[in-house]
Amino acid sequence: MIMIFEGGRPLPIRTDRSNAFANNTMRVRLPAIVDEVIALNPDYPPDVLSRLGRLRDEVADGECMARFELSPASDTAAWSRALKRQREVIGNEPTWHNAEWFFAETYAYRCLIEAARWAENSRDPFLPKKLEELQSAALWRLIEGATQPLDAPEYELPRAIALALWANRIDLSYSASLERGIDISPDDLLLDDREALLADLSETGVWPEGLMGQKPVYIVADNTGSELAMDLALSDCLLRHVTPTVAICLKAHPTFVSDATAPDVWLLLNEMERRGRDAAALAKRLRQRWRAGQLRFLPHLYWNSSRFLWDLPNDLRRKLNEARLVIIKGDANYRRAVGDAIWPAHTPFKRVLNYLDAPTLCLRTLKSDPVVGLPAASRAAQLDRVDPDWRVNGRRGLIQFKAQTSKSQ
Repeated sequence: MIMIFEGGRPLPIRTDRSNAFANNTMRVRLPAIVDEVIALNPDYPPDVLSRLGRLRDEVADGECMARFELSPASDTAAWSRALKRQREVIGNEPTWHNAEWFFAETYAYRCLIEAARWAENSRDPFLPKKLEELQSAALWRLIEGATQPLDAPEYELPRAIALALWANRIDLSYSASLERGIDISPDDLLLDDREALLADLSETGVWPEGLMGQKPVYIVADNTGSELAMDLALSDCLLRHVTPTVAICLKAHPTFVSDATAPDVWLLLNEMERRGRDAAALAKRLRQRWRAGQLRFLPHLYWNSSRFLWDLPNDLRRKLNEARLVIIKGDANYRRAVGDAIWPAHTPFKRVLNYLDAPTLCLRTLKSDPVVGLPAASRAAQLDRVDPDWRVNGRRGLIQFKAQTSKSQ
């Protein structure tokens, strides 16, 4: 892998053939996702079906991105600026097959909801897929397991973190990861910083004394369904042991097929109540926390944008930097955090995320090439030998933590 550095960071992955996975995403995976949207929404008006078909063909064929126009909206100017930046990066009109991958993928989903006229009808084009997962027996077994009491409270948070990690495999946009479920092999977890996290949360280093503070915990959510359910179970645990307030950051509109929005939260809570027993009891506690203002669901257009995490808008930057803990979930958010670039895999995690002041925990199963923080320079080469697709096949996971960034750094 060729790494070119600019300003201390490697350049982002592009969708051309310099990265086979990104290129395949734009040529094959994304057009197939648009086809699935068409198949699952046959009652869309002819205009919508035609626009979706046109988007599918343009992405698959690598057409010029600017051919697909966005209607006037609150984010249109921001996307126009981002497209202008791509022209500067590429030195020409960017196409779906030569742009920076994070931009191309996020913009493709923005074009998809434009084609589906979501702003006019509020109809989630991915809802049929989401509803299908809500009927999955595996989801309800997962919730039942997550809510069982443990012998001692010091085990609850590590369990909740592990479940929130491995539920990230249940990604409706990526079958390679989805098919693995949450059956875990001993060598699937590449890095486990839970002990360092618990020590940081407690002033005494002993659970549970000294844990409860006044600052909120922010969870940057990824997928709805199984993963969101485990994020809610993690929130319940955090509210009992770590913080008086948890805020879950959500997408402002549907994207990446299964990424969580505010309607997805209420859809899941309603279904949890309907199922009864442990799921209903958890939903009741969460609703009580929400009514008390202790649990917040915060959609923001930034999380739908192509901007990296060091480019936070001021309102989000202030909130996250003042948090007791920021939990970043999933592969796409990991790409946002590390600049969607291929670093030397042993680059220290705290160095890459030194722009974020707050203690930060990343929970991510690997579905793309970027990875940092491995314990030795040789580890990536070892993994390459035993599993050439380890970076992208959704099998391995990371629990990565960095303490508060010193103001002097």
